[in-house]
Amino acid sequence: MRILQWNIQWCRGMDGVVDPERIARTARALCDPDVCCFQEVAINFPALAGSAGEDQVARLAAAFPGYSAHFAWGVDLPDDRGGRRRFGNLILSRLPVRQVFRHSLPRPAHDEVPSMPRVALEAEIEAPRGPVRVMTTHLEYYSDTQRNAQAARLCEIEAEARGYAAAKPPSQYNPGPFQPLARPAASILTGDFNMRRDDPAAARLRETWRDAWTIANPDRPQPPTFCVFDTKYAKEPYCCDFVFVSDDLAPRVAAVRVDSDCQDSDHQPVIAEFLG
Repeated sequence: MRILQWNIQWCRGMDGVVDPERIARTARALCDPDVCCFQEVAINFPALAGSAGEDQVARLAAAFPGYSAHFAWGVDLPDDRGGRRRFGNLILSRLPVRQVFRHSLPRPAHDEVPSMPRVALEAEIEAPRGPVRVMTTHLEYYSDTQRNAQAARLCEIEAEARGYAAAKPPSQYNPGPFQPLARPAASILTGDFNMRRDDPAAARLRETWRDAWTIANPDRPQPPTFCVFDTKYAKEPYCCDFVFVSDDLAPRVAAVRVDSDCQDSDHQPVIAEFLG
């Protein structure tokens, strides 16, 4: 099973061109992913540089025939024509998907600091060796107060899911919205966390999950994933895009790599391969 983690910057490459189909071509060339975890996917946002307001969810879904598409937006704003502008995270999977959850993340007020609403998108994937919860997110960049709260909430979401994985389902139920589906204990958390590896919030996440890069590459630091080709946000590139796994998945981490040459976004893709 191959998972591609990538902040695609609303499909905008370093050449300034917005091209969802190019993102799809690059994704396939990188690893032929079974599951794509994309952040910064836009619908009807012409104010974003290079965008014509295209429905990027629809275009990416069309470019991945045979994959199911699952979208969660944190930003949901009206436009002047009665429509909605949305910005969030997308999971594409060619493996069967059971339940899907969309988790709003906290956004405590932080004076005079820009921010946007954030979400975590969770899909239960039927992997060859059994079901696994795949979650992807994009934490706040400007506010460390909000980012810390969001990291803490991710840990709470994981504890809640593990509780359901261990809980005994009801003996009788109506097969409607109350139908209880078993929650898998195994989980993978991906995303652009907008924090460096030594951030205390990153340490908090590593108390709940294990870092897949460290498992696969114990003797090498993870290469930078941000500001590799652009110094707008930092003079030196650094790593902020990670893949975390639950303890029970650690033995199945086969390889994790960063593509340091790709220029189809301002973030570098991270590819994680799992046994089964």
